Amino acid sequence: MHLRPARVVSVIGLLVGILVLADCGSTSSTAPASASSADQAAPSSSPAASPGAASPAPSYASLAPIGVLPAPTMPAWFNVEMTDVTTGKSFRISDFTGKVVLLDTMAVWCPTCQGEMSQVAQLPAMIGPASSDLVRISLDVDPNEDATILRKFAATNKFDWIIAVAPIEVGRFLATHYDEQFLNPPTQPMLFIDKTGGVYGLPFGIKSALSIQKTLAQYLAP
Repeated sequence: MHLRPARVVSVIGLLVGILVLADCGSTSSTAPASASSADQAAPSSSPAASPGAASPAPSYASLAPIGVLPAPTMPAWFNVEMTDVTTGKSFRISDFTGKVVLLDTMAVWCPTCQGEMSQVAQLPAMIGPASSDLVRISLDVDPNEDATILRKFAATNKFDWIIAVAPIEVGRFLATHYDEQFLNPPTQPMLFIDKTGGVYGLPFGIKSALSIQKTLAQYLAP
Protein backbone atom coordinates (compact mmCIF):
# COMPACT_ATOMS: atom_id res chain seq x y z
CA MET A 1 0.00 0.00 0.00
CA HIS A 2 1.33 3.45 -0.87
CA LEU A 3 0.73 6.40 1.48
CA ARG A 4 0.23 9.86 0.19
CA PRO A 5 2.68 12.52 1.45
CA ALA A 6 0.00 14.18 3.59
CA ARG A 7 -0.79 10.88 5.26
CA VAL A 8 2.93 10.18 5.83
CA VAL A 9 3.24 13.50 7.65
CA SER A 10 0.16 12.71 9.72
CA VAL A 11 1.49 9.27 10.71
CA ILE A 12 4.90 10.71 11.62
CA GLY A 13 3.21 13.44 13.71
CA LEU A 14 1.11 10.81 15.47
CA LEU A 15 4.22 8.72 16.28
CA VAL A 16 6.08 11.78 17.62
CA GLY A 17 3.08 12.67 19.80
CA ILE A 18 2.97 9.14 21.23
CA LEU A 19 6.69 9.23 22.01
CA VAL A 20 6.40 12.62 23.73
CA LEU A 21 3.49 11.44 25.83
CA ALA A 22 5.36 8.27 26.77
CA ASP A 23 8.39 10.31 27.81
CA CYS A 24 6.25 12.68 29.89
CA GLY A 25 4.63 9.74 31.62
CA SER A 26 8.03 8.30 32.46
CA THR A 27 9.23 11.64 33.87
CA SER A 28 6.12 12.18 35.99
CA SER A 29 6.40 8.68 37.45
CA THR A 30 9.96 9.26 38.67
CA ALA A 31 9.41 12.77 40.05
CA PRO A 32 7.56 11.69 43.23
CA ALA A 33 10.33 9.17 44.04
CA SER A 34 12.89 11.98 43.77
CA ALA A 35 10.82 14.23 46.03
CA SER A 36 10.36 11.40 48.52
CA SER A 37 14.12 10.85 48.70
CA ALA A 38 14.67 14.55 49.28
CA ASP A 39 12.05 14.53 52.03
CA GLN A 40 13.75 11.60 53.72
CA ALA A 41 17.11 13.32 53.56
CA ALA A 42 15.77 16.57 55.02
CA PRO A 43 16.25 16.76 58.81
CA SER A 44 13.08 16.47 60.80
CA SER A 45 12.39 18.18 64.09
CA SER A 46 14.39 16.53 66.89
CA PRO A 47 12.23 14.11 68.87
CA ALA A 48 12.23 14.21 72.65
CA ALA A 49 14.79 11.89 74.21
CA SER A 50 13.25 8.56 75.08
CA PRO A 51 13.05 7.74 78.80
CA GLY A 52 15.54 4.90 78.41
CA ALA A 53 18.11 6.93 76.46
CA ALA A 54 21.49 7.36 78.13
CA SER A 55 22.11 10.85 79.48
CA PRO A 56 25.20 12.65 78.19
CA ALA A 57 28.16 12.57 80.55
CA PRO A 58 28.11 15.68 82.77
CA SER A 59 30.86 18.25 82.41
CA TYR A 60 32.57 18.94 85.69
CA ALA A 61 34.14 22.25 84.67
CA SER A 62 31.38 23.57 86.91
CA LEU A 63 28.48 21.82 88.56
CA ALA A 64 24.85 22.75 88.18
CA PRO A 65 23.29 22.88 91.67
CA ILE A 66 20.20 20.70 91.96
CA GLY A 67 17.82 23.54 92.78
CA VAL A 68 16.86 24.61 96.25
CA LEU A 69 16.14 21.44 98.14
CA PRO A 70 12.66 21.25 99.70
CA ALA A 71 12.76 22.01 103.41
CA PRO A 72 11.13 24.31 105.96
CA THR A 73 12.09 27.99 105.78
CA MET A 74 14.52 27.38 108.64
CA PRO A 75 15.44 23.68 108.47
CA ALA A 76 15.37 22.05 111.89
CA TRP A 77 18.88 20.68 111.54
CA PHE A 78 20.30 24.21 111.28
CA ASN A 79 19.76 24.56 115.03
CA VAL A 80 21.12 21.19 116.17
CA GLU A 81 24.27 21.59 118.26
CA MET A 82 27.33 19.67 117.07
CA THR A 83 30.97 19.51 118.15
CA ASP A 84 33.98 20.11 115.93
CA VAL A 85 36.35 17.23 116.76
CA THR A 86 39.41 19.25 115.63
CA THR A 87 38.82 22.11 118.12
CA GLY A 88 36.30 20.75 120.63
CA LYS A 89 34.06 23.79 120.00
CA SER A 90 30.30 23.54 119.65
CA PHE A 91 28.54 24.97 116.62
CA ARG A 92 25.22 25.09 114.78
CA ILE A 93 24.64 25.58 111.07
CA SER A 94 22.61 28.67 111.96
CA ASP A 95 25.82 30.21 113.38
CA PHE A 96 27.01 30.72 109.80
CA THR A 97 24.14 32.79 108.42
CA GLY A 98 25.56 35.24 105.88
CA LYS A 99 28.27 32.82 104.77
CA VAL A 100 28.33 29.98 102.24
CA VAL A 101 28.47 26.58 103.91
CA LEU A 102 29.83 23.59 101.96
CA LEU A 103 28.88 20.34 103.66
CA ASP A 104 29.64 16.71 102.84
CA THR A 105 28.71 13.51 104.67
CA MET A 106 31.40 10.87 105.10
CA ALA A 107 32.80 7.97 107.10
CA VAL A 108 36.37 7.13 108.15
CA TRP A 109 36.28 3.73 106.41
CA CYS A 110 35.23 5.24 103.05
CA PRO A 111 38.24 5.71 100.69
CA THR A 112 36.30 7.83 98.20
CA CYS A 113 35.33 10.17 101.05
CA GLN A 114 39.00 10.73 101.79
CA GLY A 115 39.57 11.45 98.09
CA GLU A 116 36.77 14.03 97.97
CA MET A 117 37.90 15.64 101.22
CA SER A 118 41.37 16.07 99.70
CA GLN A 119 39.66 18.15 97.01
CA VAL A 120 37.80 20.21 99.62
CA ALA A 121 41.16 20.87 101.32
CA GLN A 122 42.35 22.76 98.22
CA LEU A 123 39.46 25.22 98.07
CA PRO A 124 40.74 28.13 100.24
CA ALA A 125 43.92 28.51 98.15
CA MET A 126 41.91 28.34 94.92
CA ILE A 127 39.17 30.74 96.00
CA GLY A 128 41.49 33.34 97.52
CA PRO A 129 40.18 36.23 99.67
CA ALA A 130 36.55 35.23 99.13
CA SER A 131 37.25 32.01 101.08
CA SER A 132 36.69 34.05 104.27
CA ASP A 133 32.98 33.71 103.41
CA LEU A 134 33.22 29.93 102.97
CA VAL A 135 32.65 27.47 105.82
CA ARG A 136 33.58 23.83 105.17
CA ILE A 137 31.91 21.12 107.24
CA SER A 138 32.26 17.33 107.04
CA LEU A 139 29.78 15.20 108.99
CA ASP A 140 30.47 11.56 109.85
CA VAL A 141 27.17 9.70 109.41
CA ASP A 142 28.41 6.24 110.49
CA PRO A 143 26.83 5.52 113.91
CA ASN A 144 29.72 3.16 114.71
CA GLU A 145 32.32 5.94 114.55
CA ASP A 146 32.88 8.38 117.40
CA ALA A 147 34.73 11.64 118.00
CA THR A 148 38.00 9.89 118.94
CA ILE A 149 38.12 7.91 115.69
CA LEU A 150 37.14 10.96 113.66
CA ARG A 151 39.71 13.23 115.37
CA LYS A 152 42.52 10.80 114.57
CA PHE A 153 41.34 10.56 110.94
CA ALA A 154 41.29 14.35 110.58
CA ALA A 155 44.77 14.74 112.13
CA THR A 156 46.31 11.98 110.02
CA ASN A 157 45.02 13.55 106.80
CA LYS A 158 45.57 17.17 107.93
CA PHE A 159 41.93 18.09 107.36
CA ASP A 160 41.67 21.37 109.26
CA TRP A 161 38.05 22.48 108.76
CA ILE A 162 34.96 21.71 110.84
CA ILE A 163 34.58 17.94 111.16
CA ALA A 164 31.92 16.44 113.42
CA VAL A 165 29.94 13.32 114.17
CA ALA A 166 26.44 13.88 112.79
CA PRO A 167 23.76 13.61 115.49
CA ILE A 168 21.02 11.12 114.68
CA GLU A 169 18.44 13.86 114.11
CA VAL A 170 20.69 15.59 111.57
CA GLY A 171 21.26 12.40 109.56
CA ARG A 172 17.55 11.62 109.68
CA PHE A 173 16.65 15.11 108.45
CA LEU A 174 19.13 14.96 105.54
CA ALA A 175 17.83 11.55 104.43
CA THR A 176 14.14 12.42 104.83
CA HIS A 177 14.04 15.95 103.41
CA TYR A 178 16.88 15.82 100.86
CA ASP A 179 18.03 12.35 99.77
CA GLU A 180 18.60 9.07 101.60
CA GLN A 181 21.99 8.85 99.85
CA PHE A 182 23.25 11.42 102.35
CA LEU A 183 23.58 8.43 104.69
CA ASN A 184 25.56 6.47 102.09
CA PRO A 185 29.09 8.01 102.18
CA PRO A 186 30.58 6.24 99.10
CA THR A 187 28.12 8.11 96.86
CA GLN A 188 29.93 11.31 97.91
CA PRO A 189 26.93 13.35 99.08
CA MET A 190 27.53 17.10 99.16
CA LEU A 191 25.37 20.18 99.49
CA PHE A 192 25.90 23.85 100.10
CA ILE A 193 23.93 26.56 101.83
CA ASP A 194 23.97 30.06 100.37
CA LYS A 195 24.21 33.30 102.36
CA THR A 196 20.43 33.53 102.72
CA GLY A 197 19.89 29.94 103.89
CA GLY A 198 18.97 28.27 100.57
CA VAL A 199 20.08 24.64 100.45
CA TYR A 200 21.43 23.27 97.16
CA GLY A 201 22.43 19.73 96.27
CA LEU A 202 25.44 18.80 94.16
CA PRO A 203 25.68 15.72 91.91
CA PHE A 204 26.69 12.50 93.63
CA GLY A 205 30.18 11.17 92.93
CA ILE A 206 33.61 12.67 93.51
CA LYS A 207 33.83 16.35 92.60
CA SER A 208 37.08 18.07 91.73
CA ALA A 209 38.22 21.13 93.66
CA LEU A 210 38.03 23.14 90.44
CA SER A 211 34.42 22.16 89.75
CA ILE A 212 33.38 23.02 93.31
CA GLN A 213 35.22 26.34 93.19
CA LYS A 214 33.53 27.32 89.90
CA THR A 215 30.13 26.32 91.25
CA LEU A 216 30.48 28.36 94.44
CA ALA A 217 32.01 31.44 92.79
CA GLN A 218 28.71 33.23 92.11
CA TYR A 219 27.45 32.49 95.65
CA LEU A 220 30.64 33.82 97.25
CA ALA A 221 30.61 37.02 95.22
CA PRO A 222 29.88 40.17 97.27
